[in-house]
Amino acid sequence: MNNDKKILSINVKVMNTLYYALSRSGFNIITSCKKARNILHALEVTHKGTNQVKESKIDMLVHQYELFKILFSEFITSMFTRVITLTNSLDALGRTYTNAEIMRKSFRSLPKTWEAKVMAI
Repeated sequence: MNNDKKILSINVKVMNTLYYALSRSGFNIITSCKKARNILHALEVTHKGTNQVKESKIDMLVHQYELFKILFSEFITSMFTRVITLTNSLDALGRTYTNAEIMRKSFRSLPKTWEAKVMAI
């Protein structure tokens, strides 16, 4: 098999794999792409964004992190899930927080009624 056919075969296999791996909304993003390289680029821009988009996402998520509070009648487990989801999103964009910082933020977001428990911990 010559080199062009081999490259074409690999391209088709990669494209098929990506087609089956994506959700319906992800598939809609890449339907016009003719090469695997174009699909990967479209997905990268969509999910990671350009540098400006990335910086904007980081700013927005850092703002949410700074203002993070437990919601009225929210369970502690739900609150921790929200803060971990938020910090994981930031981590994926290159902005990381240590476990100690995350725990301090979580404790500070609790209402005053939890003050004695937080101090004990």
